[in-house]
Amino acid sequence: MLALQHHDRVRRISLRMPALSLQKVITAITDEFPILEFLSIGPPPKHNTHLILPSTFQAPQLRLFHLNHFASPIGSPLLTTAVGLSRLTLFSMHTAAYPHPNQLLQTLSLLPHLKTFDISFRSPVSKRDIERQLFQSPIITHVTLPNLHFFSFGGVSIYLEALLPHVTTPLLETLKLQFFNQLTFSVPRLLQFMTTTDNFRFNSVRLLFYHEAVAVFIFPTVETEICSFKVDVYCEHLDWQVSSVAQILSVLSPLFSNVVDITLDYRGHTLSSESHNQVDRAQWRELLGSFRNVKTLRVHNGLVRDLSHCLQLDGEPPLELLSELTELVRPAGSVNDKTFSAFIHEREVAGQPVNLIGETFPVGRFRYTFVSSTGISHIDPDTL
Repeated sequence: MLALQHHDRVRRISLRMPALSLQKVITAITDEFPILEFLSIGPPPKHNTHLILPSTFQAPQLRLFHLNHFASPIGSPLLTTAVGLSRLTLFSMHTAAYPHPNQLLQTLSLLPHLKTFDISFRSPVSKRDIERQLFQSPIITHVTLPNLHFFSFGGVSIYLEALLPHVTTPLLETLKLQFFNQLTFSVPRLLQFMTTTDNFRFNSVRLLFYHEAVAVFIFPTVETEICSFKVDVYCEHLDWQVSSVAQILSVLSPLFSNVVDITLDYRGHTLSSESHNQVDRAQWRELLGSFRNVKTLRVHNGLVRDLSHCLQLDGEPPLELLSELTELVRPAGSVNDKTFSAFIHEREVAGQPVNLIGETFPVGRFRYTFVSSTGISHIDPDTL
């Protein structure tokens, strides 16, 4: 508290403490901090609080701003005066209603040096609320972020869809999205946004289905481990997960013409009932149908049964799905159980043979890290 009273001497503030203590400390962060460049504040994620920064706080030299589990500062003097800001992270914001896109866009228009922008909300809002908000006050602001390289959004898809047509990001290289559980996803404006950005070229896709969410990692090449596009949908059951990503990826399918490698990874769905683990065959086919030119498909043992059922013909032409596939990689111990024998035979007859490859760990070797409103989760590799 004593240090924070010396406004003209503080260059860096990083605060991590329980919410009650933090509430007392941030009362000292008032008025202008003329040389402050780094500001990172947040309670532990488990603290469900509604912390608010003082409205009089300003830092015109701010370069990095990270706020965790606070009320939204969008439109505050802190952001409207920090014109040199290069990195802005507003993580898991508490709000009864998302800020109107106009307000967010107007704030961003004052930050031309922004290179990284990460914004996420702690809870969803209804589609009806968003539509009512936009009906009462249409979006009239358009912003160009000439230096933005990284953009991450967490919330409901309808809000993102309203925002994206009004944003231009010529240098964007990485896009990461986290959606709450929804019954339906419609993302045509996301497709339009991504097609106007020259940096999105994809060659490899990895999907992870686990008990809290489904994650899609999309890479520019098969060799790289740094994904340029990522989508998480936070829902627990396998059938909802497949349905969610199938809806999203089918809309974005024009972006995947160069994808030649797909990995379907899996960790046990301990929170799902057996009925919710039964995925409709049409959902799997919609998901895989988004990738027309895949040559290699790797399948975790936990998904072999579903995939073999999906690939069985039911009156469709033999090359209707995965017509360019040449390699199907599955666990070594199950190659000879004839699970995919009908599919392999049909492809041979159609003149497009598929090589069935058995590996000890075709997938399951990866360790994943996820950041959500409840904290950081680690998904360890399989031990089998």
